[in-house]
Amino acid sequence: MTATQPNPSPRLADPSELADAAFAHCIMPLLPVAETREHGPAIYVRGEGCRLTDVHGHTYLDMMSSHTRANSLGYGNTEIADAVREQLATLHYIGTASNLAPVTIRLAETVASLAPEGLDRVLFVNDGSESVETAFKLARHIQQATGKPRATKIISRWNAYHGATMGALSATDWLGIRHISEPGVPGHSMIPGPMCYRNPFGMDQDAYNDLCVTWLEREIQHQGPDYVAAFIAEPVMQANGVQIPPDDYFARVRDVCDRYGVLLIIDEVITGYGRTGRWFASDHWGIRPDLMTMAKALTAGYIPMGGVITRGDLIDVLPIFRHVHTFSGHAAAAAAAMATIGILQREDLIRRGAETGAYLLDGLRDELRDCPIVGEVRGIGMWLAVDFTRDRATREAFEDDTVPAIVRRMREYGVLASAIGTAFEIAPPLIASRANAEETVAVAGRAIREIARERGLA
Repeated sequence: MTATQPNPSPRLADPSELADAAFAHCIMPLLPVAETREHGPAIYVRGEGCRLTDVHGHTYLDMMSSHTRANSLGYGNTEIADAVREQLATLHYIGTASNLAPVTIRLAETVASLAPEGLDRVLFVNDGSESVETAFKLARHIQQATGKPRATKIISRWNAYHGATMGALSATDWLGIRHISEPGVPGHSMIPGPMCYRNPFGMDQDAYNDLCVTWLEREIQHQGPDYVAAFIAEPVMQANGVQIPPDDYFARVRDVCDRYGVLLIIDEVITGYGRTGRWFASDHWGIRPDLMTMAKALTAGYIPMGGVITRGDLIDVLPIFRHVHTFSGHAAAAAAAMATIGILQREDLIRRGAETGAYLLDGLRDELRDCPIVGEVRGIGMWLAVDFTRDRATREAFEDDTVPAIVRRMREYGVLASAIGTAFEIAPPLIASRANAEETVAVAGRAIREIARERGLA
């Protein structure tokens, strides 16, 4: 079994030489070392549209938007590259703090016009982790300036992912990175959040969702309302694949936060700029954040950039915001973001992506309806997950390598997905076609059934 073979083309280097150099000099996080050595590092040399070519000359349909879900416009977009080149040639860097480039100002203005109502002040940073760190700092400064001088605590949720820097990591409970990095930053606590298909208490889903909201209120009371600065939540959690909240969840969370003077931070690092079929996932449920983070698809992955947006009335209470990042608001990144937003608008890609995502979701559900190890197929916009189980009656999850094995088999057949706990996820570029969706459905069905048969599960 091999991936699609492209026409022969020159290679950048000998594959084994590059692999040896990678093992000798590159730190490759998250993957177990033994697994990486067994299967080799994934080294890619070229991309075009939705397809990637690796160092061996194999071509893959990338249905993960470069694994991190950032590559929302695919590979080889010369319009974005040209915008970056022109900005670099005109004014590549002017420092930070009070120095601004016109393109960064225009980007802030544009982002404010797209964000949920009331959010109109933006600070750009370098990635999602920095966005979350900045939001935490802003929340604490705002609380201290508005009558809660001791409000420093942050509440997040079990299985949340908010970043890899120490503050963001202290609000993170996913990818197995929390315990090994502890002790974290003081003042963080976690509560349950809504989960699809199965929840940690085995409760009726409606009762569990009620519990999640009640637990937030009880946690604020337990920590002390005067000490809690903010509650942070992903609008759609990534843990175990695309955890879509109940329709009333965030309205109830907003009410709890308002009741106790707690700021609501919505983390749209993954979900922003079209991933869920709207500019921001907040738009699906009318969420009214006090602060909102962003990154990834802001520049379609072409240049690192993140940001946090908040309300002007909250920023105006601060006589000064003591905070700095060397490359905050970098002009070239702002140019990439402006080009990205322009393409999304001109090509109507968020609507088109949502339609393709719905087509893909229907196709996966039809293909996998009778597969005994598939528990649930779910999705929103261009973000989908297939959740697996040993037993449909009990919803028992696989604790071995069955899900990663399915993803590896899909890769062998030329389609890239990503294992994420009990599920695999698919997050295609918004430019993906119905033909790409059909190819993915066929490969997923074949891979799942093969692994199930080989392991005596079918």
